[in-house]
Amino acid sequence: MDTISTIILAGGLIVIMLGMGLSLRSEDFKRIFLYPKAIFIGLINQLIFLPLIGLCIVLLFPLQPEIAVGILILSACPGGPTSNLITHLAKGDLALSVTLTAFSSLITILTIPFIVNFALLNFYNEGTIIELDIFQTIAQIAIIVVIPILIGMFVRNRKEEFANKMGKPVRIASGILLIVIIVGIVLKERAHFASYFEQAGLATLVLNIATMLVGYITARMFRVKKEQSISIAIESGIQNGTLAITIAVILLGNSAFAIAPAVYSLLMFFSGGLLIYWGNKQT
Repeated sequence: MDTISTIILAGGLIVIMLGMGLSLRSEDFKRIFLYPKAIFIGLINQLIFLPLIGLCIVLLFPLQPEIAVGILILSACPGGPTSNLITHLAKGDLALSVTLTAFSSLITILTIPFIVNFALLNFYNEGTIIELDIFQTIAQIAIIVVIPILIGMFVRNRKEEFANKMGKPVRIASGILLIVIIVGIVLKERAHFASYFEQAGLATLVLNIATMLVGYITARMFRVKKEQSISIAIESGIQNGTLAITIAVILLGNSAFAIAPAVYSLLMFFSGGLLIYWGNKQT
């Protein structure tokens, strides 16, 4: 991608994470003491089961290297603001969803570089091995993820009424930017997009559905309340596709790695819609 596209992508992610920060309070981070079991199960699903399921998919499906790496990048990412919206509409536990999103966004800053390096070294054998600098990558992700969240939280703490007013416009702007980013990637990779989509479509759909099912089943196995189980299922299966695209394009400089996250970002709304319908029936 050219410089302008890269700036738009980075700016889009910053706006999305700023919007998340505007919806967070310091109390959200204290909820770990209120829902320790539910939060622990949710984080285990996001940080361990999700990457393992992603790895199983790239091993079982006949995928091109770029798609395999894209899926593993996606499986390394935390839940995004969309998961909070879907949780609210599905009658899940919104407080738990917000808490899991916040914690996973912070923790995955440390885990993403290792998973991405593993993906590159094991599934992308194009002669020249791309290897991320772990500490530099952590710093870069922190700049585009953590700092906007902290700014948003600071604004909410000082000007809560303003933060509430800005919530909806920021969400709308985030959605528009995501669409622009996906269209840009499709145009950039239009020569290969049909074959990429054929592979990435089924693989990302399986990743989406499998992680949701595992999240819900594990939560119910440990007798977590139904509303909280719905939240864990959504947080496990609705990932921050924009962050995955940003890692692919800006940190790795390869828009082909962004195809799987882009396809996923479209498909997750269909599965999310089904989950909203099911969640309302359940509760």
